[in-house]
Amino acid sequence: MRLHRSLASLAVAASLVVLAGCAASQPVIAPVTRDAGDLQGQTVELEVGQVLNIDTGDLAVDSYSGTVSDTSVAKFTAGREEGGATYNPGVEGLAAGTTQVVLSNEDGGIQDVTFTVEVSD
Repeated sequence: MRLHRSLASLAVAASLVVLAGCAASQPVIAPVTRDAGDLQGQTVELEVGQVLNIDTGDLAVDSYSGTVSDTSVAKFTAGREEGGATYNPGVEGLAAGTTQVVLSNEDGGIQDVTFTVEVSD
């Protein structure tokens, strides 16, 4: 019985060491959140791997589409509702550089929102 407990304790300890090593090698970068209405003409600074979370306010998250001028620098991800959760649209920094982003909304009468994303290493 003691051998069984010792082996179980050793397995748990080894698992914790492995998980701690994974966490240390993959730093988590907090997202930047901005309201869609506040982005017009602005510059948003991101790091590689960081995400701009776009708050759409009262408008449906899936009503926005986005175009990124330089897709090697950043990518747009559409908003959606899935499994009872709501995911805002966003822009992820992929590589160091600067690019322009244009948000469009399928709801009539809403002007495009154009802003710049600067991504650093």
